[in-house]
Amino acid sequence: MKKLKFSELNLSTEIQNAISEMGFEEASPIQSEAIPVILKGKDIIGHAQTGTGKTAAFAIPTIELLEVESKHLQALILCPTRELVIQVSEQFRKLMKYKGNFEVVPVYGGQEIDRQLRALRKNPQIVIATPGRMMDHMRRGSIRLDDIKMVILDEADEMLDMGFREDMEFILKDTPADRQTIMFSATMTDDILTLMKRFQKHPQIIDVTHQKLSAPKIEQIYYEIQENAKGEALARLIEYKNIKLALVFCNTKAQVDTVVELLKSRGYFAEALHGDLNQKQRDKVMNGFRSGSIEILVATDVAGRGIDVNNVEAVFNYDLPRDGEDYVHRIGRTGRAGKKGIAFSFIVGKQIYNLKKIERINGIKIELGKIPTLDDLEETKIHSYTEKVRSIVDAGHIGNYVNQVEKLMGDDYTALDIAAALFKMTILKDSVTFDDSVKFESDFKYDDRNPSKKKSGGGGGRYRDRNFGGRSGGGGGGSRPRSNSGGGSGSHSGGGSGRSYGSHGGGSGSGGSSGSKFSKGDKNQKSGGASSFKKKKK
Repeated sequence: MKKLKFSELNLSTEIQNAISEMGFEEASPIQSEAIPVILKGKDIIGHAQTGTGKTAAFAIPTIELLEVESKHLQALILCPTRELVIQVSEQFRKLMKYKGNFEVVPVYGGQEIDRQLRALRKNPQIVIATPGRMMDHMRRGSIRLDDIKMVILDEADEMLDMGFREDMEFILKDTPADRQTIMFSATMTDDILTLMKRFQKHPQIIDVTHQKLSAPKIEQIYYEIQENAKGEALARLIEYKNIKLALVFCNTKAQVDTVVELLKSRGYFAEALHGDLNQKQRDKVMNGFRSGSIEILVATDVAGRGIDVNNVEAVFNYDLPRDGEDYVHRIGRTGRAGKKGIAFSFIVGKQIYNLKKIERINGIKIELGKIPTLDDLEETKIHSYTEKVRSIVDAGHIGNYVNQVEKLMGDDYTALDIAAALFKMTILKDSVTFDDSVKFESDFKYDDRNPSKKKSGGGGGRYRDRNFGGRSGGGGGGSRPRSNSGGGSGSHSGGGSGRSYGSHGGGSGSGGSSGSKFSKGDKNQKSGGASSFKKKKK
């Protein structure tokens, strides 16, 4: 089915104005197919992955179908995580901007119950909730479902996987039998089909999963590297691609914390998102990521489910996800709202077989990439500043600066000398030091013709989480580097064979040694990279 313009979907002027203000004209496939069916009052199952626009696919018709003048709860949306509850409620508020007196209340664990009770006393038409907190309010009598017209289960498969089956069934049984039931799921498991048969009336299945990963807007690349080279690889790719907002996924909470320490020690504004954070901490991190004050968000799969930020430029699979569905969810965080995105995956040893399986299951091709060399990085930096110089010259208004250059000119200096010196100063200002001694190439040799006969040569072993290990390397626990000297950050700053383009003293380091004890990929070092990398914030 071809994608439709929102103007073709028979929506109210108020909704169309809100959509236009959000910057959208064309509906996504799931929106084009689901919105007309939901507007007719029919039950549906939307088989769609994260990042396909499914929130608007149910939010738009829900707002259109409810009675704005009625001060009864008319629609209930259940979500698996508090992050997703917050994201969905924000989407509803944007879409309801011109709809008058609609009230939407998010309800989730981790937030003070009294605050939610005060909001519920305003008699909202829409409640968006996690199943557990919804049950709490039902027991208290603070939420009654007698007048419910619509129930939406967002990421229903995730709620089932997280053990909310009994809660979901209890809630659904307490709603009127003539309600409209909308379900969205990334997978169509037996549990989903059982739920459909019990609680939906002749639902229409809308499947757009075949369109998800074939979209060219997400470039997908993998790198076969050694475990202890991941940190250096991450830093080089961020710098080479000039990435301003990125998500990094790890398989464990401990790994998330370790990667955050590494990134902070290298000068990036990075924060963690995982289950050990309380709600106040989560909200602070997500607000920082949305505003851009946090450049890199490092998350586990569960915590990352509710992330819905349109400007994410890149997703890094620092650890390869354990299955194809998680891969789809992860990379769906980039390439949103019509923007291009890129997804990088680090592959160690036999993990290449898992990657090939992900390709087969999802019908995709992930291209093999090569980590940028130091020459590549230097060339990119020079090219970037060359373009900036050209744009400034083309824009004009540089007369005062020409006068300053003329004052410097004399018998000793030409205009070319002065321009070259200024150019060098500008590049050095944002100096970055990388570790030239890191070995990226994997010892494991993959042969897709007969993989069972190949041996790993020590690279990777069983597929399990082995990344980083301890918290060494990367240095000082999150403090940003202040020094402009060469060498390394953290407690191993003495040497560093790290080569720098435009360093302030970097080169081969000042300690006399050929590098810090971690600089050559020591087998005992699990931190994933050199301690000699520094990035001075702009």
